[in-house]
Formats: sequence, structure tokens, C-alpha cells
Amino acid sequence: MNAVPSSTYFSAPPDWGWLITLYFFFGGLAGGCYFLAVLIDLFDRPEDRPLARLGYYISFPCIIISGLLLTLDLGRPLRFWHMLIESNTYRPMFKYWSPMSVGSWALLIFGIFVFLAFLEALVEDNRLAWAGARKFRPPGVLGSVIAVIGGLFGFYVAGYTGVLLAVTNRPIWSDTPLLGMLFIVSAASISAALMILLAHGSRRTTPGVAVMHRLDSWVVALEFIVLIAFLISLGSVFRAWLSAWGLLLLVVILLGMILPLALYWRKEWLGDRNLTTSAALVLLGGFLLRLVIVFSAQGI
Repeated sequence: MNAVPSSTYFSAPPDWGWLITLYFFFGGLAGGCYFLAVLIDLFDRPEDRPLARLGYYISFPCIIISGLLLTLDLGRPLRFWHMLIESNTYRPMFKYWSPMSVGSWALLIFGIFVFLAFLEALVEDNRLAWAGARKFRPPGVLGSVIAVIGGLFGFYVAGYTGVLLAVTNRPIWSDTPLLGMLFIVSAASISAALMILLAHGSRRTTPGVAVMHRLDSWVVALEFIVLIAFLISLGSVFRAWLSAWGLLLLVVILLGMILPLALYWRKEWLGDRNLTTSAALVLLGGFLLRLVIVFSAQGI
């Protein structure tokens, strides 16, 4: 007899492990950093453009890593192209009713936008000679349109993994409508945290870094609220986390959310290290959150 009542126990676990957990993590960073970089380009001051370029620099390797992780997790990695192309007709294959198919195309299209932004960032940093690349980035009209469309794809990529879990008919994943929202908010928090850390490491400490830190504190607070709502929405299935995974989730809440918020409001605690320490904790908490969600539902 199952300890936790649910209508979804008939399905077998998909055996997703570290590759998928890392894929969710890097995919969230790719979408979140690109989206934040677009917001900086469109609405912030010109002196914050180095911070936006940093966001594009992060998105490019992250989208490549996430694609590789997803490919390696396939039973036959060399046939990854079957997700996009029909093997018998060699025509593009798009199944609008399949989150996996929609997500594969979204990753591909988003990757194109990320690559263009990456090239433009290299040009603006005088690391690549291609004058035409400047038109692909704001403040020009074409660059703004590209940035907005790419930002929408980034927003989708950051959150669709939560939707993908929700349609797998597994306990916890399918027992709440809030997984997509939780993944989107978490992607925003870890992306802002990584940009803050790398901005300090690369000395791109523009005025926008302080704004990014303030934004991240509000996003972490929102993430905490969404996580609590997510746990409440599980109903009796919540008892599945009265286990080691529940303890790890408590660690996520304390170290990845509560302590970073405390460090933001009590800047005298660690002095100059407050900002980077809180950012590192948010990043760690975001990874552990995905670890708990991916592994806990498969152990029931």
C-alpha cells in the first residue's frame, strides 16, 4: 500500500539522473542570463552594457552545455537529430502537443539568438572584427526586436522544464501546477546571482551590479513564496518529502533563500563579502532545488 495517495503511481520513473539535473540547471542559467541581459540593454543606462555583455557571455556556453547534456541522456545520443527531423522523410518534425518536441525546437531557436548576442558582445569588447554584428543588439530597432523575441524564448526555456516534469505523470511533478513558475523564478534568481559573482570576478562592477543584487533579493523572496505555495499545493503528497529529500529541501530554504535575504538586509555581517557570499548561496540553493525535485519524485 502506498504511503502517499496519488492518481499518478501507475507510471514508471523516467530514470532521470545527474545529466537531466544539470541540464535543468544550465538551461535555467542560459535562459535567465539572456533575459536579464536583454532587460539591461533595453532599459538600463549605457554604462551598464558591460554587465549585459556578461549575461550574453554566460548564456552561450550554458546553452551549449544544456544541449549536450540533453543529448547524452538519450538512449542513443547519435540520433539526437530525430527530435527535430523525421528519419524517413528528413523533413522538420514539430509536434505542438509534445512538450519535448516544443522544447527541443525552442532550445534550437533560442541557441541562434544566444549565438548572435554572443558575437555582438565579442565585437563590442573588441575581440571580434565584424561591424555588421552591432545591428543585432539594442539600441537599434532591429537589435531591439531581436532582443525581445530572443528574450521571450529565453523566458520559455527557463521555465519549460518545470512544465515538462508536470506532464510525466509522476507523483509530486504532476500533483501541482506551480512547477513551471517555480523553475522560472529560480532561473531568474540563480542567473542574477551568477552575473553578480562573475561581474566581481571580471571587474565588470558597473552601477547595475548593485541594482542586480537588489533585484535578486526580491526574486529570492518571491521564489521562497512560490516554493511554499508549491509545497501547499501538493496536499497529502507533501508527505513524500518527510524523508532525506525533505531535509535537503530544508537546507535549500535556509541556505539558498533565508540566509541570502538576511545577508542582503544585514550588510554589516560580512562587509565586502556580503554580496558575493549571498550570490554564491543562491546559486548553490538553485542547483540543490533542482536536485531535490528531480530525484525525490523518482524514489517514491
